[in-house]
Amino acid sequence: VQLQASGGGLVQPGGSLRLSCAASGGTFSRYAMAWFRQAPGKEREFVAARIFGGGSTYYADSVKGRFTMSSNNAKNTVFLQMDSLNPEDTAIYYCALQSGVIVSTVRRLDRYSYWGQGTLVTVSS
Repeated sequence: VQLQASGGGLVQPGGSLRLSCAASGGTFSRYAMAWFRQAPGKEREFVAARIFGGGSTYYADSVKGRFTMSSNNAKNTVFLQMDSLNPEDTAIYYCALQSGVIVSTVRRLDRYSYWGQGTLVTVSS
């Protein structure tokens, strides 16, 4: 499975960005695609995830109400619409895929076997 993330860049506080992640090379009946982020000097953390094959979308408390995850199932692509960005959102954003997902593992970084290369989001004036 290959994951290709894109859409990062420099944005001013209060601005918006839309990230994309295209998946290829695998077929799963039930899986999750997720976004994680890693800020300088910090550990990688969960941002959002969507379960495919019967499931919901989940968000970290820090982004709930500001970020929206969506998908184009026909193109095996997920998106992360990020609004009301603030400097604390500055990080490298990674997309990831977990096969055979269950709800209790959807936020667990160690359960994701496939990772994209990351895209840098910088929020600064």
